[in-house]
Amino acid sequence: MEEFGKKLSIRDDGEEAAKKKKVSTVELLREFLGIQQRRAEAYAKLRMGFARYMESWSSSAESAYQKLCGDVTQEFSDCSRQVLHLESLFLGPHYDRLDLAHLLRAVQTHEKQKLNLTATLQLLKKAGRPWEKPMEHQCVRLHEITEEAEANAQYDIDLKEAIRRVQDSVTAINEHLEQVRYEIAALEAD
Repeated sequence: MEEFGKKLSIRDDGEEAAKKKKVSTVELLREFLGIQQRRAEAYAKLRMGFARYMESWSSSAESAYQKLCGDVTQEFSDCSRQVLHLESLFLGPHYDRLDLAHLLRAVQTHEKQKLNLTATLQLLKKAGRPWEKPMEHQCVRLHEITEEAEANAQYDIDLKEAIRRVQDSVTAINEHLEQVRYEIAALEAD
């Protein structure tokens, strides 16, 4: 009878460990969603700061925007470091969740692409369309007008392409986040 009790307690310990693993996985996934929320807030700050900078064009606005860029860069770096840590946990033997590690890696890849594209968009907007720049003299030849029109058209193409690619990255990130939410729901249902 004593041996039966040992077997029973071993099974109970195994079930308890499995339960803790699931709870821990849910906690880690919720932590990941919190990190993504911080990223979203950092992007919002960056957008607002860039808008203020573009409205004023003063040296103080540029200085404030450069400081904001440094702060946001640090926040993105911290978020990335934390996600990489979560990814390594999911790859480890305690969790052994290659699927979740790959999911987090995919989000990281899209976030990096989104950040690079956001910087490209801001540079394009800062440079402005070529025709928006003041002309030095009123005497313009037909050749210069044609070059200007071509430059404006290329600018519009580049801007639209950058916007489309940012939107594609955001869509991919949101799809991955939805997968994380489904995983949380499935784990909580067990």
